[in-house]
Amino acid sequence: MKLFRSLLSLVLIFLIGNQSIAQDLEINLIPRPNKFSQQIGQYTLPSNVEVFVSEEFSSLAELLYEYPSINSLKVEVVKKLKKSQHYGIRILKAEESDKVAKNGYKLSVDDKGIVLIAHEDKVMINALYTFIQLGYLSENPNVIPGILIEDAPRFGYRGLHLDVSRHFMPFPFLKKYIDLMAIYKLNTFHWHLTDGAGWRLEIKKYPELTNKAAWRSHTNWLDWKNNGEQYVEPGSPNASGGFYTQEQARELVSYAVRKGITIIPEIEMPGHSEEVLAVYPELSCTGVPYTQDEFCIGNEKTFEFLKNVLDEVLEIFPSTYIHIGGDEADKSHWKSCPKCQALKEKEGFKTEDELQSYAIKQMDEYLQSKGRKLIGWDEILQGGLTKGATVMSWQGEDGGIKAANMGHDVIMTPGSHLYFDYYQTDPRTQPQAMSGFVTLDKVYSYNPIPKEINAEKAKHVLGAQANVWTEYMPTYQHVEYMVFPRALALAEVVWTNQELRNWRDFQTRLQQHYKILQKLDVNYYRPSFHVKSKVDFNPAKKTNSINLTSEQLNPVIRYSTDGTNPTKNSTLYTLPIELSSSKIVKAASFLDSARVSPVEEIEIDIHKGIGKTVHYSSKWEKYPAKEELTLTNGVKGTLSYQDGEWQGFTSTFDVMLDFERREEIKSISMNFMQVPGPGVFFPGEFTVYLSDNGKNFREIQTIKNYDNTTDPQLKFKKFEVVLEKPQMARYVKVVATNPMKGFMFTDELVIY
Repeated sequence: MKLFRSLLSLVLIFLIGNQSIAQDLEINLIPRPNKFSQQIGQYTLPSNVEVFVSEEFSSLAELLYEYPSINSLKVEVVKKLKKSQHYGIRILKAEESDKVAKNGYKLSVDDKGIVLIAHEDKVMINALYTFIQLGYLSENPNVIPGILIEDAPRFGYRGLHLDVSRHFMPFPFLKKYIDLMAIYKLNTFHWHLTDGAGWRLEIKKYPELTNKAAWRSHTNWLDWKNNGEQYVEPGSPNASGGFYTQEQARELVSYAVRKGITIIPEIEMPGHSEEVLAVYPELSCTGVPYTQDEFCIGNEKTFEFLKNVLDEVLEIFPSTYIHIGGDEADKSHWKSCPKCQALKEKEGFKTEDELQSYAIKQMDEYLQSKGRKLIGWDEILQGGLTKGATVMSWQGEDGGIKAANMGHDVIMTPGSHLYFDYYQTDPRTQPQAMSGFVTLDKVYSYNPIPKEINAEKAKHVLGAQANVWTEYMPTYQHVEYMVFPRALALAEVVWTNQELRNWRDFQTRLQQHYKILQKLDVNYYRPSFHVKSKVDFNPAKKTNSINLTSEQLNPVIRYSTDGTNPTKNSTLYTLPIELSSSKIVKAASFLDSARVSPVEEIEIDIHKGIGKTVHYSSKWEKYPAKEELTLTNGVKGTLSYQDGEWQGFTSTFDVMLDFERREEIKSISMNFMQVPGPGVFFPGEFTVYLSDNGKNFREIQTIKNYDNTTDPQLKFKKFEVVLEKPQMARYVKVVATNPMKGFMFTDELVIY
């Protein structure tokens, strides 16, 4: 009996040990497989790995060389596996008895070896990259613990975009981009090849597109944008840019196909085409270079040009989809163009939107005649769509919802969650970027099927894609910094079933992927030590609850409430801080005894105005926040004006707070935000008035703003009026002027 118990204990230790290893390995995979379990045993890779591969997958065996410890393979192509070949690595076509989904795969590891089963090439590639990723994650990739994975993607379209017009990217980097996509099972590369900042693909019929329109007068897009937007001849001293030859494009297509990735080219039309019209001005309404961005829709030569370009594009790219842009077209030239107006009258159109729709339909029908399909941004909905067109919804989700409910296929790419040119952390600490704010956890929170899409129409959501516009990414290293690790969050969004996704679980697994990115020399964004705060006000208890965190997995944060900066001896943050009075909380991150972040200062105001009624002379626009409750709900805004706490105004800000009885007033303050890029500015003047009857007001003080509006960095400023002596009043009126005519954002009217 003792011997039996001892043997049983050893077996249990072995099983638990192997289960722990398998679970640790699996749980660190990104994207998370939809089904997995541990298996008894483990497999040790020999120095010369024997591979048995079905004929259908014979070309895929070479991918095994990407596994970190495989240097030599002995590959044998088999029609049917023999009993003597049940060892090594087996890459096999699924049979009915395997019970593998058409778009799924099975990966099994035991002491005899590794078995990968799938029906199709692209799916088998997913299985192989799961195996390769296991090797990257392992401390010893030669020893692979027993595991069984049965997996399939939630969406068929799993996309990552790259704009090479604003800043030309070197060809070797594009291959690296493809490599990284493959590891994380992203299967569609949307290659934005043309835009106003430069034409990047050789078109043999129109050589001026690369002889001139691919080269500009300034290397940096912003410098070029602010200094004339001129194109120059290659070889001139200031020429900057470049293009990809057709041979290079074909090479990249072939390279991507071997890794299971489809490349979809984008050729912009009818807008974003100023580079074309600079060298072929006869295709514009004015006939003069540098005067407009949109093709002339009433000119038949426009469509002759576009079809000729597409003919060469179709020869290079075998993708079913071709992207034609279709966004942000300025239609003002069409209104005064005789050719466009003649077409409008001939077709019985009432608006210029219908001219755009006419152009899109012409190209859609042409692509369909060639056996292809058109994709465009959601503006192609304007004026109606042809039956086969697919919509990329970027202006929020509304376009995608509308298109899906109309029966059109949709790819979701909303800026709110999937624009990787937006800031990913505190903009005050980052290089200049687009003004939005998309953190890693916000990417991960995205569900590509909004609840507004009818259940029977959800099948029209093909998947999702992140967009990478490079206005502020002059180098490939900067692209990597903005894309990774956010692309890993996207990978799980589009692969793993919604009910299996968990942010904390993903964040834990992600820690092991930083070493993969390091090994592959990716200049990824490192998680910040900066302390972030979230303050929740309880109106019933009149208390504030302060939550502190950082981008670290398990941050060590210390804080103070006495006005001093935190030290290694300050209170360790473990639970939300509850405060019933106004205070300043100071917090910072620590490693051992060293402070490794700036001090974050959180001003907690439990003030007299909380819960009081605010009357608006001019209401908010576009950004309602909490509407009438915003300015007195006790909650301040965070780093983004899209957080639901900042209220936006485009006219003069003019509000009046009613205490309902006379109160002693000592100070009045409001916070404002400034970020000039998207047109957000501080007020010109901030004036406070008091009144006893709500009709006759006495001016207390005016604060003038002298802040430099050309500084692109995000700023916050507290406009505060402190009375020399306390005054009694029932009404407090605040007026802030808007001389810049952009947006003014404010979050709370604080009164003591």
